[in-house]
Amino acid sequence: MEFEGMYRQPQRPKYDCLLFDLDDTLYPVSSGLAASCGKNIRDYMVEKLGIDKGKIDTLCNLLYKNYGTTMAGLRAIGYDFDYDDYHSFVHGRLPYENLKPDPVLRSLLLSLPYRKIIFTNADKIHAVKALSRLGLEECFEGIICFETLNPVHKNAASDDEDDIEFVGLPNTTRSSDSRSQIFDIIGHFSRHGAGSGLPKTPVVCKPSEDAIERALSVANINPQRTIFFEDSVRNIQAGKRVGLQTVLVGTSNRPKGADHALENIHNLREAIPELWEFEVKSEVGYPGKVAVETSVTA
Repeated sequence: MEFEGMYRQPQRPKYDCLLFDLDDTLYPVSSGLAASCGKNIRDYMVEKLGIDKGKIDTLCNLLYKNYGTTMAGLRAIGYDFDYDDYHSFVHGRLPYENLKPDPVLRSLLLSLPYRKIIFTNADKIHAVKALSRLGLEECFEGIICFETLNPVHKNAASDDEDDIEFVGLPNTTRSSDSRSQIFDIIGHFSRHGAGSGLPKTPVVCKPSEDAIERALSVANINPQRTIFFEDSVRNIQAGKRVGLQTVLVGTSNRPKGADHALENIHNLREAIPELWEFEVKSEVGYPGKVAVETSVTA
């Protein structure tokens, strides 16, 4: 027929949301922030928690490997500290001056007609400061950060889903002198050589699948219609297990669990041109283009 297809319904875009990690994803490792952050964490452990300097490297490696972040691991093995104080010490002295405005990335992000959300293990102050330095603060609808998933300073791990409260509440602080209660994770691995029998952490963070699922729930995100951008292979693999499409940033080598791999976030259009297909269709008369939201919230 001559008019066949004239009233065909417009095709719905494949994705609704783009979920971005922040550090070493939206800016390169060469900025030096990751190295400075690692040094600050080690300094905090020595200066604030009184941990033997000779054990720091081994301890950091074990905590990061088994708990996702050193902070989560420290809490798991028995150290108690104020979260805000930790973040202030670790992030407050980072060389943010190394982050420069990125107009190329800003243009790319603003050209994408989808929801765009930051999902970081870092605290809100750091996330907002880094985005501002990059000139990207208006590119994202919101930020899912440490405070989003850890609104209350809990003193014990809990599996109770009802414990989740998505409002900022003040931290509490206890003395961390109870050294007899510190779990000897170095000794544990020297004896057992495996991660079984480790204490749980009260900190909710990537690469925990629970953390990712909670983040998706907070932002009302459908994982089947979302692409997750990350520089961490294990975070990518956890995201894949909960149903996200995944993009590893920082290398062109695509490991198991990654649907795409980008050497640099600037290669986004060349690597995943399908993200712009819906934009082209909307320009030639297809309705329904998603408005870009610009406010940054916690």
